[in-house]
Amino acid sequence: MSPQQKALVIPKKQGNFELSSRSIPSPGAGQLLVKIQSAALNPVDYKIRDAGLFVTHYPAVVGTDIAGIVEELGEGVVNFRKGDRVLAHGKFTNDFAGFQQYTLTDASFSAKIPSSESFDSAATVPLGLDTALVGLYGDQLGAGITPPWTESVGESKTPIVILGGSSSVGSYKLVKDYGATHFFDRNLSGKQLLAAISKVTDAPIELVYDAISLPETQSVAWELLANNGTLVLTLPASVKEDEGKGRKVIQTFASPHAPQNNELCQSSWAMVEKWLSEGTIRPNKYEVLPNGLEGVIGGLERMKLGQVSGTKLVAHPQETQ
Repeated sequence: MSPQQKALVIPKKQGNFELSSRSIPSPGAGQLLVKIQSAALNPVDYKIRDAGLFVTHYPAVVGTDIAGIVEELGEGVVNFRKGDRVLAHGKFTNDFAGFQQYTLTDASFSAKIPSSESFDSAATVPLGLDTALVGLYGDQLGAGITPPWTESVGESKTPIVILGGSSSVGSYKLVKDYGATHFFDRNLSGKQLLAAISKVTDAPIELVYDAISLPETQSVAWELLANNGTLVLTLPASVKEDEGKGRKVIQTFASPHAPQNNELCQSSWAMVEKWLSEGTIRPNKYEVLPNGLEGVIGGLERMKLGQVSGTKLVAHPQETQ
């Protein structure tokens, strides 16, 4: 019998989360087995449960933000060693999910955690970072901007508007220390926001990244967007593309495991350790939940009720009783 671990599972479609046990998987070629020390929560985790999205087999384990210790290496892995501290972007497959004590990760979408970061801080990075990167730089699932780390790119004077700066995704693009130049009140209407923006730039707004993507924020984004501009969303569109003005809408999907994102995300994940070490990217603020995996249940409920803002909730699977 395979060694067992504790896991938080959705037992059936739209069922309630519950603690269970399952076998610890073994890594295949190009994979790592990671003992999870910290797993961060995301809204998609409760949306999968509520709507039955992305998951087809039950009981299901979810969770995509992972940080832990390499326990075992699969064939062909040369850039990691047993005992390395790593962060990784999981996927919607039980053996690769975060709400359990051990998981497999794809070495291409894993990175060493620099000594300056903890497991908790590192766990806040993967999904938010990839959603920001794919939304901006993805050719098919994003705005198609040339990634600045892949070639020498001059400073752009083209304004980009980010809606939702306190979201985890928005935090990677709208923190003043990172180079954001202007901030605006989230409660302004589309017309008021456009008037405020026009005071600081007369350039047309050709790209809006709506990191919240609720109908009301999409409506504001649509009013801001210039002819032939692009609106990037993290949720399905409630606005309709208009042929007359040539504006288009892209719903990004940030999984590095999606074929459309493989090349981009392999190049970015190769840089994650360096970016974290140098402070080019910075983890989110976080709050540690009590009671290991059991704490995830209450944490997701708080997120669903809108009681969490500007902070990632993090659980410690090894503390599960």
